[in-house]
Amino acid sequence: MISKQLFFRRVVLILLALLTLATLLLVDSNAQKKRRSKRRSSAARITNPAINTPANENSNASGEAGEGENLNSNQSAQPAASPSDNPEEMRKTIRSLSTQVDKLNEKLGQMEQSQRSLVDLERLSRAEQRSTSLRAELRDVQQKQSDLTVHLEDINYALKPENIERSVAPFGSTRPEDLRAQRKRQLEMERDRVSKQLDQLAESETRLNDAIAASDAEVERLRKRLDEADKAEMENAKTKAQSPEQTQAPPPRPSPTP
Repeated sequence: MISKQLFFRRVVLILLALLTLATLLLVDSNAQKKRRSKRRSSAARITNPAINTPANENSNASGEAGEGENLNSNQSAQPAASPSDNPEEMRKTIRSLSTQVDKLNEKLGQMEQSQRSLVDLERLSRAEQRSTSLRAELRDVQQKQSDLTVHLEDINYALKPENIERSVAPFGSTRPEDLRAQRKRQLEMERDRVSKQLDQLAESETRLNDAIAASDAEVERLRKRLDEADKAEMENAKTKAQSPEQTQAPPPRPSPTP
């Protein structure tokens, strides 16, 4: 796509250069015409002095002079050669180049719009994949939260005095209070560890929810932009299809007056 854009831009620049050159040639040809007309009007006519000769010589000389004057009059009567550059043809060339430049600019704009649409489509695909991945990660976090919550409830149940007494009863000892205190410390340490994990998971859940909301907003924005681009393209196609019909339609005939 980028190489095509560079190619069309180069073509546009070349056509603009040709258009400028044609305009300069047209102006130069007009200026040359004006200068030639001024030179012809301001040029002085040179006449030869009269010479006294015999009759025959006078008749021959008058004939030669008449022929010379006829040649001079014929040369002066002939129109100046038209310049090689015809102004009308030059104007047609300029109009043709201008039309080609407009068409290339329009095509270049369409290519840029298509490239923007492709970029938006790629961004939309990535945003949708990101939303899917974030939701999967959120489900994992919620599952871990559920498991740790159940485990924390078991720990709190085991921390009750009667349950601690029941858990150390099978172990015979002369000092059962030490066993109960050791069991209680273990359960409290496990409870603190699980509570910290639950706090971290809660923070992760909040972060994931915010990320999912931002990703969903990006998806919605890109979809809206693509829909608007599609609508604009359809409207342009309808306008182009209707314009030739309007130009080809015959003008309405006036109704006859009674």
